[in-house]
Amino acid sequence: MTQTTRADAAPPSFLDEVKDAVTPRATLLVIGVLALSLLFITSYVGALHNPKLKDVPFGVVAPGVAARQTADRLDKLPGTPLDARTVPDRATARERILNREIDGALLIDPAGTTDTLLVATGGGRVLAAALQSLVTSLERSEARTLRTVDVAPAAAGDSNGLTSFYVTVGWCVGGYLCASIMTISSGARRPTPRRSLIRLLAMAVVAVVGGLGGALIVGPVLDALPGSIAALWGAGALIVFAVGAATLAFQALFGLAGIGLAILIVVILGNPSAGGALPPPLLPPFWKDIGPALPPGAGTWATRSIAYFSGNDTTGALLVLSAWAAGGIAVTLLATALRGSERAAPPKTGRAASRA
Repeated sequence: MTQTTRADAAPPSFLDEVKDAVTPRATLLVIGVLALSLLFITSYVGALHNPKLKDVPFGVVAPGVAARQTADRLDKLPGTPLDARTVPDRATARERILNREIDGALLIDPAGTTDTLLVATGGGRVLAAALQSLVTSLERSEARTLRTVDVAPAAAGDSNGLTSFYVTVGWCVGGYLCASIMTISSGARRPTPRRSLIRLLAMAVVAVVGGLGGALIVGPVLDALPGSIAALWGAGALIVFAVGAATLAFQALFGLAGIGLAILIVVILGNPSAGGALPPPLLPPFWKDIGPALPPGAGTWATRSIAYFSGNDTTGALLVLSAWAAGGIAVTLLATALRGSERAAPPKTGRAASRA
């Protein structure tokens, strides 16, 4: 009898080698990564390639009917860059800028030829510069000059006004990476309710430490952001936990693919729409609309408000982050509990199986 040895066996074909090197599961993962990379390019370039002022809340201070006439004229500019409204006086205009109700204001001096523009570079240098450029051209067309006053200037260590965005991105990255690591380290095993609760508690610890670390780095260490360290710590902890809990929820629902969904929401959609590189009034409509509802946008708004606007107008952003955190907790625990009950259900046998 002749036995076929390993040496006598036919070598694998090139197609067999390909199938062995790139499994169907790996193929799906590669396709998913390719899709995410193309979406990344589309999102960032689409949001940031052509900034234009659109409906920027803007105040006008002038005596009598001149205020209303000027506001109406500004509202009718081509492309509607400004959403102008009359403001009683300079003090009120300044207060509304600091309350983040408007982004700038024009103070008209009827007795002279020089008017004043109030801006807040703490809310974004790009936006302040765009307003100054627009209003300067309008003033020049009427043979008037413009003086610019910064009522909430960006810190010396925050020269580009982007530190609020950068620290928020860092907190978001910490949230989804920590949640992803806890997911990947367990392999293909589905999380149990107890394991999910432990992971959520671990995320809470990470959030507290990460929030404090970020607040100290941008505050006393680098002197990049002013504002309350305690408030920045709280905001940072909430951002980290909200993103981490959401990532755990996606993983509980979709397995490892949930990590890709977290990247899609936080990185691909969230970062360009956050109002960091370009403040919201300069973003296209889609990104301007979704930004406040996503953790990077809500986090950037809250961080800027704490740093430069005495914490004004942070309620909406903090509620958004709290909703992501609470939703992440609820979905994570509910999804794992339901999967646990399915695994615990005894198989049907005998007469019960025949009836089924």
